[in-house]
Amino acid sequence: MKPTMQKPTGAFIGASWIALLVGTLGFITGLWNAEMQLNEKGYYFTVLILGLFSSVSLQKAVRDRLEGIPVTGLYFSLSWIAVGASITLLVIGLWNASFTQSEKGFYAIAYLMSLYAAVAVQKNVRDLALFKDEDMTQEQEPATDAKT
Repeated sequence: MKPTMQKPTGAFIGASWIALLVGTLGFITGLWNAEMQLNEKGYYFTVLILGLFSSVSLQKAVRDRLEGIPVTGLYFSLSWIAVGASITLLVIGLWNASFTQSEKGFYAIAYLMSLYAAVAVQKNVRDLALFKDEDMTQEQEPATDAKT
């Protein structure tokens, strides 16, 4: 039995994009305004980019496997390792930072919100592409005439 998929609603798509923008822009704005050295800002920015990319990559690998699309064990494992490494690097950076607890909390929440939203946006993009492909396939199929 194949599970039925529903097209994502406009509200969920909008909420996913807003969460991604708010989380990412909040994190970057915090870095921009932070009183830290440029190399520290670069560290946190790089961890953000690694986290966003690896979370989308992991979501794609998981989804590919569910849909029967071949994904090598190496790629699947590397995706998990990259997500784990990005979160670990953020935790280590925040643990050793001289920020206030509220600043550390802000960066952690903005980071996790960005990762979650990136996965949701990727899911929506993939679902919409799937529904678009189905619509195009239905349009290309010749209509049968019941009068013959």
